[in-house]
Amino acid sequence: MNDLVIQTRGLRKSYDGTPALRGIDLAVPRGSICGFVGRNGAGKTTTLKLLLNLLRPDAGDIFLFGEPVDSEAAGVQARRRIGFVTEEKQLYPFMTVGQTIRFTRPFFPGWRRDLEARYLDIFQLPENKPVPKLSKGMRTQLMLLLAMARGAELLILDEPTDGLDPAVTEEVLQALAGLAAAEGTSILFSSHQLAEVEQIADRVCLIDRGQIVIDGALDDLKTEYRRILLVFSGDAPAAVASLEGVDHVRTRGRTASLLAHGDIDATLNRARELQPESVEVHPVTLKELFLDHVKEA
Repeated sequence: MNDLVIQTRGLRKSYDGTPALRGIDLAVPRGSICGFVGRNGAGKTTTLKLLLNLLRPDAGDIFLFGEPVDSEAAGVQARRRIGFVTEEKQLYPFMTVGQTIRFTRPFFPGWRRDLEARYLDIFQLPENKPVPKLSKGMRTQLMLLLAMARGAELLILDEPTDGLDPAVTEEVLQALAGLAAAEGTSILFSSHQLAEVEQIADRVCLIDRGQIVIDGALDDLKTEYRRILLVFSGDAPAAVASLEGVDHVRTRGRTASLLAHGDIDATLNRARELQPESVEVHPVTLKELFLDHVKEA
């Protein structure tokens, strides 16, 4: 069995001649929670729509559940196994919460009544309330309930917590983490809220200007990268920018801040050859990785 629930190769998409994706290679293992991180306009929503077969790529290949999605029929077949929440979070305005759920159930033979009841309770959704009178948070929670209760093997979520207050955001994140733990559901969710990604994701993919710049298990990334701070007697030498194993360098007067990965000890030995007055090594956060790579781009 292929251990990747999502895989893309060389995915490209342009709008009116302007590239939105510039060759995306994305891999999401089965059972993982993958945070798809990037600034607004980086290409997150375009990628998700391509995965859902709502757009067609200009070039590249898409595999879902180990099978190529190379036709409309293959896309429909894959979507039967996927629950998704789009950025627009559209619902039927003439229905109540209960009517929306009852309308949706028959379309999915694997519908889970137990999950439906669980998330009605967790989200405290009033079944008799009309959809237009729901708050933004309740609309999001209803969309998530519809996606999770259908018994999907994979959830694809576009900014699921966008615009929600902290309390509702916490409920949504805990529900997603609980579903993955209890049911083994794979989750790919886009976000520009790095704290939320760090809270529940075990894998991170950072996209910027249509290209993947970081991709890996979150714990591995935090282990692999370190911040090295060097202080010199005079201005920081230009040679710090060419040290092997250093991704990004920021200098200010006597100080150089290096984002390094790989063999940190070897990088430190080379840095000490530049004769700094002091050397400090610190762990890095996802926010630091994000900001350094985005600023470099």
